[in-house]
Amino acid sequence: MKQLDPIIISGREVLPIVEGGKGINVSNGESSGAWAAAGGVATFSGVNADLYDENGNRIDMVYYGKTRTEKHHELIAYGIRGGIAQARIAHDISGGNGRIHMNVLWEMGGAEAILEGVLDGAKGLIHGVTCGAGMPYKVAEIAARHGVYYYPIVSSARAFRALWKRAYHKHGGLLGGVVYEDPWLAGGHNGLSNSEDPKKPEPPYGRVRELRAVMNECGLQQTPIFMAGGVWWLKEWEDWIGNPELGPIAFQYGTRPLLTRESPISDAWKHRLLTLKPGDVLLHHFSPTGFYSSAVKNEFIDELCQRLDHQIPYSGECVGDHEAELPIGARKRIVWVTPHDRDRALGWMAEGFTEALRTPDSTLIFVTPDKAEEIRVDQVACMGCLSMCGFSNWAQNEAGTTGKKADPRSFCIQKTLQNIGHGGDVEHELMFAGHNAYRFGQDPYYANGFIPTVKQLVERIATGE
Repeated sequence: MKQLDPIIISGREVLPIVEGGKGINVSNGESSGAWAAAGGVATFSGVNADLYDENGNRIDMVYYGKTRTEKHHELIAYGIRGGIAQARIAHDISGGNGRIHMNVLWEMGGAEAILEGVLDGAKGLIHGVTCGAGMPYKVAEIAARHGVYYYPIVSSARAFRALWKRAYHKHGGLLGGVVYEDPWLAGGHNGLSNSEDPKKPEPPYGRVRELRAVMNECGLQQTPIFMAGGVWWLKEWEDWIGNPELGPIAFQYGTRPLLTRESPISDAWKHRLLTLKPGDVLLHHFSPTGFYSSAVKNEFIDELCQRLDHQIPYSGECVGDHEAELPIGARKRIVWVTPHDRDRALGWMAEGFTEALRTPDSTLIFVTPDKAEEIRVDQVACMGCLSMCGFSNWAQNEAGTTGKKADPRSFCIQKTLQNIGHGGDVEHELMFAGHNAYRFGQDPYYANGFIPTVKQLVERIATGE
């Protein structure tokens, strides 16, 4: 393989091997500090990051507020304290090597306040901020205010052009790089646009070449692009290294760092990754963010698919084909459906899916009583972890609501990610992963269940393997 030369990232020469910033408590200070110590670019998650007491024990995030707004302010306070804690851990472990970045989601609740609070409380410990999940226009201004580099996460040249024209051109000197996150290959939330087909993936080379062309127009010829999503062996990307058409390139890894000794995920999760087969990761549209996302197919995903299968349109009055009466709920209120759909609904009810829940799209889904109660409790417990949530109707605005009906076809993403990140059942929680995760079971490096240290993994990646 071609030699992988160091490049300048966040003001220092480092290996162009980047740890992706994986959601809630999955890339933390310990794993990221080890990555930086190995000479790469580390990224800890600033999304509801864990915090600890004076004895090093994790503090449970308990919300005491009586309203969603009060709980939302508690969420922000937890986020700031947790982000500072993880930055300090990463800095101490890194030993001054590599670079340490913080990842935030622009659509997470309180994103601006959390980012400002962490950067203020962890001065000198964080060298860069990566930010995606939306159009983070203000991240450049915030980064400049704190003297750190910023790295927008985009999935198209068009998105970067809009960011540059509207805001980034004012702070171009601190644009440390642009993360191209492939919407068909990367794990977690993906930036598919309305014009792109989730079932028709496009090769990344042409899309990254187009991104570089736009960056060149903006005078950013030497600003690196981070290729994120689908990268496993660098020998498979050799034609990208030193390619003048693409310019400086770094490679970002989100899935492979999950299977390291420093990774904070549970042993059950690590062992599950070793058993995956091709096609075991699903690109789906259940997330309350409104974005597509990629996660391992398990009983959690199966149940969400089941809600869609147990779905029929309804009307509040007899109109058109909706001529059959269907009594629903404890009070047996009548809604109108087609005769065929009435028969389907009665069949589901006979199987135990007796609770009919209304969606914002004038449809009903049928779930078990236990699932209906879980959905209700989760919606009530909302603390505003997203700027707008389709599951609970929360919105970070003066009204505190989207003004729309909460959608029971989705789920509380905060709850499930906290659960799986702290040892929850991997079959019954959301388990994000990239679409190449099945390669853990095929790569001889992981034979007999071998799990490397972060240092061993970074050294292995640098060889091309």
